Amino acid sequence: MDGIMKSLAERAIATSSSKEQGDVSLLQFLDLQQLNCLNESSEHNFKSIVSSKSVNTSNSYLESDADEQLLLNVAFNQAVRVKSLIIKSTDIAHAPKKIKLAVNRPNLGFDDVADAEEPAVAQILELDQETVTEGKPVALRFVRFQSVNSLHIFVVSNHGDEEETKINAIDVIGVPVETTKDLSGLRQKQEN
Repeated sequence: MDGIMKSLAERAIATSSSKEQGDVSLLQFLDLQQLNCLNESSEHNFKSIVSSKSVNTSNSYLESDADEQLLLNVAFNQAVRVKSLIIKSTDIAHAPKKIKLAVNRPNLGFDDVADAEEPAVAQILELDQETVTEGKPVALRFVRFQSVNSLHIFVVSNHGDEEETKINAIDVIGVPVETTKDLSGLRQKQEN
């Protein structure tokens, strides 16, 4: 009997922790009107890989224009908690290598992030070839991505030191921030 109870307890813990995880693709919360990307090619732009609000599986890709750098400004229609990031590129020579992440910084430009180091930017990542070609999630410093309205991804360099950077797909993994919908109870407490 003790073995059965222990097994049930272990299963309950595993179930509750997976429910707590609750991680989803945050692309469904994109604010497409506010999305933009600096230095994107007009033929291969950022919206072409995220406009469906799901991970891109088409032949579309994002490509840089004048040089290898890109600055993706990802806006959400509600606050989210970001846990990990997936950047996939099938062309390793043109795949992002070093990226800098910033949060909640509207009107961010290249000058703001080019020389920035942590903590001026939330996190700096070096993506290895396998992570980018296989589209593996890269865990972020969760504490720095708790209430994100906009995520800014600055691609500093690519793996082959090529003139263009190409991204086939991007995904942002996390959870929406729970917000209070009914404030009537709050109003009653203030009146008392």
